[in-house]
Amino acid sequence: MKNYLKHDEWCIIEEGFHREYNEITESVCSLGNGRMGQRGNFEETFTGKTLQGNYVAGVYYPDKTRVGWWKNGYPEYFAKVLNAANWIGIKVEIDGEELDLNRCEVADFRRVLNMREGYLERSFIATLASGKQIKVYTKRFNSIVDDESGAISYSITPLNFDGKLTLTPFIDGDIKNKDANYDEKFWDEIHRETAFAEGYIELRTKKTGFHVVTGQKFEILQDGKSVDFQSFPIKAEKYVASQVSLDVISGQETTLIKYACNLSSENYAVEELLPAAKAYLAKVAAKGYDTMLAEQAEKWISKWHMNDIVIEGDVAAQQGIRFNIFQLNQTYSGEDARLNIGPKGFTGEKYGGSTYWDTEAYCIPFYMATADAQVARNLLVYRWKQLGRAIENAGKLGFKDGAALYPMVTMNGEECHNEWEITFEEIHRNGAIAYAIYDYINYTDDKAYLAEYGFEVLLGIARFWAQRVNWSIAKKQYVMLGVTGPNEYENNVNNNWYTSYIAVWCLKYAKEAAEYIKSTDSARYAELVALLSLNEEAEFGKFQHIIDNMYLAEDKELGVYLQQDGFLDKELIQVKDLPSTERPINQKWSWDRILRSCFIKQADVLQGIYFFEDDFDVDTIRRNYDFYEPMTVHESSLSPCVHSIIAAKLGDKPRSYEFYQRSARLDLDDYNNDTEDGLHITSMAGTWMSVIKGFGGMRVRNGQVYLNPFVPENWKSFAFKIRFRNNILNIITTSDHVTIENLEGGDITINVGSEAYEVKATSSVVVALGATELA
Repeated sequence: MKNYLKHDEWCIIEEGFHREYNEITESVCSLGNGRMGQRGNFEETFTGKTLQGNYVAGVYYPDKTRVGWWKNGYPEYFAKVLNAANWIGIKVEIDGEELDLNRCEVADFRRVLNMREGYLERSFIATLASGKQIKVYTKRFNSIVDDESGAISYSITPLNFDGKLTLTPFIDGDIKNKDANYDEKFWDEIHRETAFAEGYIELRTKKTGFHVVTGQKFEILQDGKSVDFQSFPIKAEKYVASQVSLDVISGQETTLIKYACNLSSENYAVEELLPAAKAYLAKVAAKGYDTMLAEQAEKWISKWHMNDIVIEGDVAAQQGIRFNIFQLNQTYSGEDARLNIGPKGFTGEKYGGSTYWDTEAYCIPFYMATADAQVARNLLVYRWKQLGRAIENAGKLGFKDGAALYPMVTMNGEECHNEWEITFEEIHRNGAIAYAIYDYINYTDDKAYLAEYGFEVLLGIARFWAQRVNWSIAKKQYVMLGVTGPNEYENNVNNNWYTSYIAVWCLKYAKEAAEYIKSTDSARYAELVALLSLNEEAEFGKFQHIIDNMYLAEDKELGVYLQQDGFLDKELIQVKDLPSTERPINQKWSWDRILRSCFIKQADVLQGIYFFEDDFDVDTIRRNYDFYEPMTVHESSLSPCVHSIIAAKLGDKPRSYEFYQRSARLDLDDYNNDTEDGLHITSMAGTWMSVIKGFGGMRVRNGQVYLNPFVPENWKSFAFKIRFRNNILNIITTSDHVTIENLEGGDITINVGSEAYEVKATSSVVVALGATELA
């Protein structure tokens, strides 16, 4: 665990240049606006440890899968969001000597990510090999107002000399992905051009044919005033730049203001891209840097007004939750239904930037509670639009008659994961997509979604489960063979409890959805029956037989559900008995040893208990938690939040807080030694859930909000806002009471513990917190 970033409520601060952690800090200081983003790289040349990364939403490449063997049904490619043209670059030379923080003496270094107003700033004093000293101050942002643009202010002040300063702002499209399977480059140049103080590159992706035009436009100031200058164009393959040389004197500040844009063929006709980019840059440059920065701050402050979680008494916890919320909002805005949420967002290349089950299991609750319901609806419609591909995916594995298997990893609905044990076996992802439909309707009361889109998806998923199980003569029950559950440290196991449980639930929910549509909109139901070739009697009869006869492994003596049939054959060792030198085991042990161990990567049985907690009494939940959590190494970013919520449910406040801290500061403190690859964006929504569902105890049952809050021991209070249907609520919890403010909407009933309270419109209720029953 690293601890070099300063604790601050609104900023991420690096004081002193930590070269050895630079790739970690680049990840942490990533910027995005939902359309484009980049890691926290330096604008000037840096030859030290760095991962250059710029990304444009929706633009990807199908990198051919690299394996030494092939099996039927194997995905042909691994989709990845491409490292796009580097637009932030500014080459800096002092009397011909290049500025490079890896090759000079650096003092007073400070890098700050301002989350309240949405910008990254950096300052330092550099002493070059010649002895010349300069002071540098930079500030940049990706505009969330003009969301296809970014802007940079780069200032240089000579401290002990007069001389020649040469600035070369550039766009470099000659880049590649670090994770390229065959080390190839994915972009072809279509066009490049320069003019006075501006330049453009148009690139096209190989195979997929996406076009992106990246443009730059700049101005120069000295001591805050605009100056005339000459720029000399430089062009090379996939590269454009403009070089400017200026006489500078000691103590005089020279500032380069650089505007840039990324426009893609996802949003413009190809023939319109270049003129559109020129018009876009002209528009933002006419606004000016200061106006753009002010608009940025105003828009971010308005976002924080709804999304903020305020923690009093714990700066590290406050910084952690704000960092998570900030990155979620930088990654996905919900304004484009074609986009989804990649596990790394715009912060790195690992996992390809594709869509995983993380969206449905972890992210949708965040967006339901903090944004208009249409945002979460868009995420569900995204999957509905890919139903045909899900049916094709299932067909490749031998399923038929409309059975749908949603991909583990996708860009366009087609499976593109490159590990067979996940592609073929981690089929529980199907259940998460069905659960998200239920979760959305339960929260928003948008029951119309079932007839409009939801039932088609639910039936395809249910058909898959009905074909994926088989009847065991020995057990005289249905079984689920050859699967991988959420715990990826067990592959190709039989009867993973979570997978089997959620499969049964999906069958039940599909039948319930059918009954609801049939009773409320018989005409639409008849259309669906015809459209989906549904044989109600035969198919629903089969579903019910599986529901009634599914094998769900448990050990009666221990009183726990078995993660899989052979789990108790393992040597049951607790994590606390593992030497610290052997962790994380995924970096220290062979895969063979991991698979044979009892150690659990993330919540598995407990994932099912988290989703369906109302199916189990508190004693059952406690027995399973006490059995499985001590063997869980939490080496998945998705693990701590689930355990935090369950621990809170059980009244285990210290452990709930411990798991929250691990989730909230996972990337800031680099718990799993992998932040350099990029941030864990989708698990950040789980951090939000740790507060709302964990410490706040929030649940939605029978159309009403239930709260069962507590304040962690070292906090004075915490407060959060949620949208619930037509209301906006502000919930403030201290050690002895909870205040519920009804900020918007009509009267509403809120349950605290086992008591119901009516909260009138634009009023508040204060409830004393005593010994409340677990709800």
